[in-house]
Amino acid sequence: MASSSVNRWVRPEVYPLFAAVGVAVGICGLQLIRNICTNPEVRVNKQNRAAGVLDNHAEGEVYAEHSLRKFVRNKSPQIMPAINDFFTNPK
Repeated sequence: MASSSVNRWVRPEVYPLFAAVGVAVGICGLQLIRNICTNPEVRVNKQNRAAGVLDNHAEGEVYAEHSLRKFVRNKSPQIMPAINDFFTNPK
């Protein structure tokens, strides 16, 4: 019985599904780790939890303005801007 379940799910046609789910789980895991480790509003140890509500806006700004956001800030919100410009702006 177990071998029929394995034969049903472990086929070459199912590999893209496994890859997509694996990437999604990986992204969720990385975001969870990022929030636990660097979010100024998340306090894991007892000392920091006892501090109560902190008004530390500078630390929150550092968390919100991460490197990916800085990288894409001045970029065009297009997938392939060169190809889009070629077809939409003829010379």
